[in-house]
Amino acid sequence: MKVKGKVVVVTGAGSGLGQALVLELLRRGARVAAVDLRPEGLEATRTQAGTMAQGLSLHPVDVADRLRVEALPAEVEAFHGQVDGLINNAGIIQPFKRLWELDPPAIERVMRVNFYGTLHMTLAFLPRLLARPEAHLVNVSSMGGFLPVPGQTAYGASKAAVKLLTEGLWAELQGTPVRVTLALPGAMRTGIAQHSGVEAPQAGEGAKIPLLEPDRAAKILLDAVERDAFRVLLGQDARTMDLFYRLSPLWATRLIQNRMRHLLG
Repeated sequence: MKVKGKVVVVTGAGSGLGQALVLELLRRGARVAAVDLRPEGLEATRTQAGTMAQGLSLHPVDVADRLRVEALPAEVEAFHGQVDGLINNAGIIQPFKRLWELDPPAIERVMRVNFYGTLHMTLAFLPRLLARPEAHLVNVSSMGGFLPVPGQTAYGASKAAVKLLTEGLWAELQGTPVRVTLALPGAMRTGIAQHSGVEAPQAGEGAKIPLLEPDRAAKILLDAVERDAFRVLLGQDARTMDLFYRLSPLWATRLIQNRMRHLLG
């Protein structure tokens, strides 16, 4: 789906990849409904948009709140008149601890935001997307959704759920106007740890992993949307580890375990 002239909803739009997606969509001639838990983040996105902000609406929403999410499509349509696309990007990480060291509420919080937030948004907007001549759904999973990362097992499980949800939707939506793209980012320069309330080393420290800049990732992802790609890997690390994991899941898992063990002390 070409995004010019379309209305696209983006979650997690107050920082990082979400903010970069909003700005790139506006540059490409789309109108955007920006969704984020933090009003101050949304205002920062509006400031970054500058003169492009006339095509932007701001929606402070907790995507884990199903009832609040169910009211959102009508709000977006009231402002923009239509909805043609949805990018489920909002997500958080867990504290960098082994699974058995986590409190159950920490695990539940990750699942509520990453999986149920994506599910709530998808179910709320899908009827609108199906009514359009053409539409697009993007779910942002993670390299951690196909490759286990020590200290992020619950996070990885939530993103693996998003991965399979998205692939299932791709199959179920064949023959409809809605195309589906699965995004799998690797290490990226974002504030996800801070916004998750987690103290963590930078993704590249110790493990020497190159960090993908959000603006570059946004361009790659939207290029994939415009060619109706089934999946898109964001970052050289994601592409490399996708290949390694396909060749030998055990070897790839051992490699990541050895390179990331510093995160757990």
